[in-house]
Amino acid sequence: MSKAKPYGISKQEVWEAYKRVKANQGAAGVDEQSIADFERNLKRNLYKIWNRMSSGSYFPPPVLTVKIPKESGGERKLGIPTVSDRIAQMVVKSRLEPAVDPLFHPDSYGYRPGKSALDAVGQARQRCWRYDWVLDLDIKGFFDNIPQDLLIRAVKKHAQEQWMVLYIERWLKAPTQEEDGQVVPRVKGTPQGGVISPLLANLFLHYAFDRWMTKQYPQLPFERYADDAIVHGRTEKEVQEVWAALAARLKECGLELHPEKTRVVYCKDDDRRRRYPNEKFDFLGYTFRPRRSKNRFGKFFINFSPAVSDKAVKAIRSEIRSWDLHLRSDKRIEDLSRMFNPKIRGWLQYYGRYYRSALYPPMRQLDRSLARWAERKYKKLRGHLRRATHWVARISRRDPKLWAHWQMGERRGAMAGAV
Repeated sequence: MSKAKPYGISKQEVWEAYKRVKANQGAAGVDEQSIADFERNLKRNLYKIWNRMSSGSYFPPPVLTVKIPKESGGERKLGIPTVSDRIAQMVVKSRLEPAVDPLFHPDSYGYRPGKSALDAVGQARQRCWRYDWVLDLDIKGFFDNIPQDLLIRAVKKHAQEQWMVLYIERWLKAPTQEEDGQVVPRVKGTPQGGVISPLLANLFLHYAFDRWMTKQYPQLPFERYADDAIVHGRTEKEVQEVWAALAARLKECGLELHPEKTRVVYCKDDDRRRRYPNEKFDFLGYTFRPRRSKNRFGKFFINFSPAVSDKAVKAIRSEIRSWDLHLRSDKRIEDLSRMFNPKIRGWLQYYGRYYRSALYPPMRQLDRSLARWAERKYKKLRGHLRRATHWVARISRRDPKLWAHWQMGERRGAMAGAV
């Protein structure tokens, strides 16, 4: 290691980081350079990142702020680093993650190798059957409000190399550039959208929430996915007590529980019959609430379980409308299935894991859109929507593998029969 290159970062690490960033794709940052643009002079651009990082002279550019609408109304700010900066962040993440991830709580599921949101939903489902009450948490503006001094203290405890701390500090302090071009200094938080931000968020909440819960309330399980968390309890009083204690704990850590969105929920079912104002909650795109289910003997009962949330269904319906299938009469049905099946498969794989029948209504909407497409495309079906609907149903029975949603369980192509 030379004086000119005091930090032991290899060119291979930068190359591996680039491959991971490329696989994730992502938008251009403040320099408007896409991944394709970056690759036009790939060797030189990667060398520049390695040279600056290994010499300590790498300084991140501002992070581009992009506003995206929230399902609940209002806007969420995403911070988009440049392609070069994403690669530099990936270099540090690839070093830091193996050191900290093994320390994390088994019920921390967000952005971790070998864990997923569906794992968290499945665990929450099991625990809602065993515990009568849930504390549904919402941390107000989590990514924007993390105190940087506390976060850096946690990083210093686990980072094995000084240069990792140096660059994480620089990323935390990098200003943001608003959409109007205004550059705004950053004094707290970590940009939601940065490559290293999810790992830093997990590290912060490992100390602020996970370890604290394990010490203070070892008898109460929880599931956490980044800043989205629920805590299970046996009595209403117990859960109310956790709420108050947790609010005080997060305040010590510079964070605040959202007073309107945090609430106590009763997991009502056939055996839990009391009335309570809140008997459902949303978690990771699923709504948990009392549902009619059938046991293995064919008897119906009320079960507290998850299914795709109303917000998620609304988003699915909106996306299907945006495809404007009825205006694509130049395409064959096989062309359309190739275009849209990847998205549909993603919905079915994620939202179809639990209580899959809740996906039938938006999938029926998709079949209605296909019927309107067929009505426009074929002369013999023009002006005959019902006939077009039956035509789609016949195709679904004849070739159920053509569209991903035609293979859903008991449907057997019958879904297309509803207009």
